[in-house]
Amino acid sequence: MRDLLWLVAIILLIGWLVGYFAFGDSVGAFIHVLLVLAIIAVLVRLIFGRG
Repeated sequence: MRDLLWLVAIILLIGWLVGYFAFGDSVGAFIHVLLVLAIIAVLVRLIFGRG
């Protein structure tokens, strides 16, 4: 389950990078929502995950 959270965070970050650089303004705020979700996933992993 711990690895799944990292996988989700990495997929969200990659999606954010691709969307930001490939589509720019056409996707708008959705790209930043992906970034925020990825950061939350990493923070949850760091706070609640042990090892």
